[in-house]
Amino acid sequence: MSERRRAAPNRRRIAVATTSRADFGIYQPVLAELAASDSIEFGLIAGGSHLMPEHGSTISHVRASGFPVWGEAPIRFEGGVLGVARMMGESLTAFGEAIDEIRPDMLLTIGDRFEMFAAAAAASPFALPVAHIHGGEETEGAVDNMYRHAMTKMAHVHFCATPLSARRIVQMGEAPENVHVTGAPSLDGISDIPLLSRQALSERFGFPEAPYILTTYHPETLQPDATASDFDALLAALERSGQHVAFSRPNADAAGDLFNSRLEQAVAANPRFRICDNLGRVGYFSAMANAALMVGNSSSGIIEAASFHLAVVNVGGRQAGRERSANVIDVAAEPDAILSAIQRSLSPETAATMRSVENVYGDGHASQRIRSVLEIMDLGSGLIRKRFRLLDKS
Repeated sequence: MSERRRAAPNRRRIAVATTSRADFGIYQPVLAELAASDSIEFGLIAGGSHLMPEHGSTISHVRASGFPVWGEAPIRFEGGVLGVARMMGESLTAFGEAIDEIRPDMLLTIGDRFEMFAAAAAASPFALPVAHIHGGEETEGAVDNMYRHAMTKMAHVHFCATPLSARRIVQMGEAPENVHVTGAPSLDGISDIPLLSRQALSERFGFPEAPYILTTYHPETLQPDATASDFDALLAALERSGQHVAFSRPNADAAGDLFNSRLEQAVAANPRFRICDNLGRVGYFSAMANAALMVGNSSSGIIEAASFHLAVVNVGGRQAGRERSANVIDVAAEPDAILSAIQRSLSPETAATMRSVENVYGDGHASQRIRSVLEIMDLGSGLIRKRFRLLDKS
C-alpha cells in the first residue's frame, strides 16, 4: 500500500526510486536535504532487492528511516542471466504501476543497476521528467555501464560526481545547462556520522574483533564464464593472507546466487571469515573506518573509501574506467597478484601515505547542490522535450 499524500500548494512532488541497500545509503543525505525543503515534497518508491527475502527484505530499513514511502515495486527473485532479464521486465511494470498511482512531478534515480534502469524507463510513457545521480562514470567490466549510459539518455537533469563525468554526458548530446557537477552524495556528512567501534560492529553485525579486511565483491557481468573463477581467486588470496575477513554480500546480479553459495562455503571452512549482512549506511561506513584494508571490486572502494583514508585493493575489471583516488591499487583476478597487493597495502609505508589521500569525488556538499537545483528548475514541457546537442556544429 502506498503512503501518497496530496502535495501542499506550490510544492513540487518528487518520487525517489530506490532498489537496494546500496543506493538507499547513498541517497540518505539527499533525502535529508529534500526533507528540509519548503518547496519540495518527496516520497520513495522501493523496489528491487529491498522487497526480496533472499536479500534481507531491507524495505524494513527503508521504513525505519522515517522517510516517506509512497509506493513499492515488487519483483520475484530469480538467478541467472535470464532471471535478470525477467526481473528487469517485472521492475519496469511495477515501477510503471507505482508512477501511475502516485503521479509525481519528477522521478529521481541514481547509479547503474538494472532495476534502476527499469524505473527510469517506466517514467517515459508518462512524459515524466527524470533526474539522474552519478551519470557519466565508467565501469567497463559490468553490464551496469550500459544501463548507466542508457539512463543518461532517458534523464533530463544530471547530477555528476566529477567534471570528467559531466564532460562525458555533454559529449553524449545532453544540454550543458542541465548537467550539474555536484560531487558524490555518499560523501556528505561523513565526518558527522556516529561511527560504531570495532566492538560494536562485532556485537551488532558479527564482525571479527581482531583487525580485519573488509571485502565486497560483485560478479563481473560482462564475463559470466570467468566470474566464478575470479571469485575463487579472491577467496584463495584472502585465505593465504592469514587475515581476518569481513564479507558483505554481492548484488542481485546474474551469478549472485552462485557467489553467495561459494562465500558461505568459504566462511564455513575458515574461522577467520565472517559474513556481515544488511549493514546500512552507518554500519558500512563504520566497517570502513575500522578496517585495516578493503579488497574487492565494489564502487564503495572507488568512491567512499578515500574519505576514510583506507587502502583498497581493486580486483579485476568491473571498475575499469572509473576515476580513482591515490588509495586504490588495481590488480588482476589472480591469487598471487591479489595476495601481493594485500601484503603491500598492509605495510606501515602504505598506512603512512593513506593519511594524505584526497578524494576525487567531491567535498561533501553534493546533496545541498542537488536540492538547490531541484527547488528552482523549470519542470515544464521545455525540459521533457530533449534535443541532441552537437559538440561541433561546423
